[in-house]
Amino acid sequence: MANDHIRYEPEEPVPPLLTLNVAVQGAVLIVSNVVTFVVIFAAAFNDDGSYLTWAIFGALIVGGVSTALHASRIGRLGPGHILLMGPGTPFLAACVLAVEQGGLALMSSLVIASSLVQFAVAARLAQLRRLITPVVSGVAFMMIALAAMPIALQRLNDVPSSVDQAAGLGVGLATLAIVALLMLLGSGLWRLWALPIALVAGCAIAVPLGVYDIQPAIDAAWFDLPEVSGWPGFGSVLEEDFWALLLVFLVVSAVVAVRSSSEGAAIQQASRRESRSVDFRGVQRTLNVGGIAILFSGITGTPPTIAYLPSTISLLQFTGVAARRVGIVIGVILIVAALLPKIVAILLTIPRPVSGALLLVIMGLLFVEGMRTTLREGLNRQRAFIVGASLSIAVGLQSQNVVADVIGGTWGATLGNGVVFGVFAAVLLTLVLELSGTRSRRLETELDLSALPEIESFLRKLGSDLRWNEASIDRLHAAGEETLSAMLHLGDDYESDDTPRLVLIARPGSGSVELEFLALFSEENLEDRIAYLSEQAEEPDVGDISFRLLRLYASSVRHRKYYGIDIVTVEIEGSRV
Repeated sequence: MANDHIRYEPEEPVPPLLTLNVAVQGAVLIVSNVVTFVVIFAAAFNDDGSYLTWAIFGALIVGGVSTALHASRIGRLGPGHILLMGPGTPFLAACVLAVEQGGLALMSSLVIASSLVQFAVAARLAQLRRLITPVVSGVAFMMIALAAMPIALQRLNDVPSSVDQAAGLGVGLATLAIVALLMLLGSGLWRLWALPIALVAGCAIAVPLGVYDIQPAIDAAWFDLPEVSGWPGFGSVLEEDFWALLLVFLVVSAVVAVRSSSEGAAIQQASRRESRSVDFRGVQRTLNVGGIAILFSGITGTPPTIAYLPSTISLLQFTGVAARRVGIVIGVILIVAALLPKIVAILLTIPRPVSGALLLVIMGLLFVEGMRTTLREGLNRQRAFIVGASLSIAVGLQSQNVVADVIGGTWGATLGNGVVFGVFAAVLLTLVLELSGTRSRRLETELDLSALPEIESFLRKLGSDLRWNEASIDRLHAAGEETLSAMLHLGDDYESDDTPRLVLIARPGSGSVELEFLALFSEENLEDRIAYLSEQAEEPDVGDISFRLLRLYASSVRHRKYYGIDIVTVEIEGSRV
């Protein structure tokens, strides 16, 4: 699906003033979330204020480094896209329990240990491809949005005790109306500045109603270094509490990894004007950045840093700028802001009804993105059931956590979370669907023309066992031959003295067969090549012939690129005798 609002793609140059403008907006979104989540976390264990100062400083530094790293292109780190990052909700319940059981030092050690899950999932993403599907990703996005909407609504009447709650509701509705007008009717600079305009307007409306208190920002110093005494240090891994809570942190980190893989794919789609197939090496780099962010969070002793996909999507949609240099500038701004307490103090004074109204808009955009992700590969009967059942269970748990009532303790609070259980249910149902399918068949050979007779024999026997007619068997064989030919054509620049291995997995279905070709070869994406053939000249070169024939024989072609492996999935329909 085309993103007509995108004016600058990741690699395109952006005017300096526009870069700074968008970067400031992104930094405001991150700082606002950082302050919110850190304050909530510190308030949960009655912090006296020393840790809060350090935690905001550390979270801004980690958020700045990880946001800039995600926008960079450094080896297997940094996919080169804007993705705002900062502390989030998934780890909060587990972190609070760790602090209650053994203090902040224990929490730091557990967070460091949980970061290893991100790196493990990144390394094994190709093997997990049939579980981390667009349906699972879409359910995760929609559940995150649904879980945050009540929080946003609660902020609308969160005002000082001396102020009527109706004043807060009025400020929130006015802010929401301004955003809606700018997004629906605005264009050019008005649309570009929709978020900050609504923020400033909301604060201005809050002043005469007594909802806005600017005095704390006036009293704050312009420049100050944090109190190092607030750093909690590390707890011993030999402690009983560490091993008692480790599994909880690993489970939460695994759920975050599933969510991060979805976000890594979604940000690629959201950053381009024209829809492209997902480069899963970029998803692996996103997971690696997420692992580093959680690792640094553990080192600094702050709540784990994760991606803010909804805020990022809203920033791209509001501004139309997806250039990666903006992400690098955002990182720099956050690091500078960490050393300027007055900036943080100003953001702390933003009335809750204003931030709640903006959060509602952002969560709405994320929910729509989840719907689009779910529908990306179509919604058949099985996928519709997975989406419906997962959302139903998750939404129900948001209103009544029956898991916590039965299990109790940390496991009940963590596993009974709607987002966690919703993603778990979607993965479990996907696994059941995968295991209940027809038994797959496998062939291992070399990625070379000499393997063609072996592949032909394998596919013809498969078609015969399925009782397909001769024409369908010929089409199955032709699709396999053209896929091999296309992969060889794309692999012409393969730099190695060893011939790549080819693994062919056949999964028979109802009236069709799904063929997966797993190999290591070039940088070009086969799916994109086939999708854009219609834009090429009428007279194709010799290399295009295999792609055109493959498009003729196969009902669908998908290509996924990972580090160390490439996977081409071809679906062929056939008729029985």
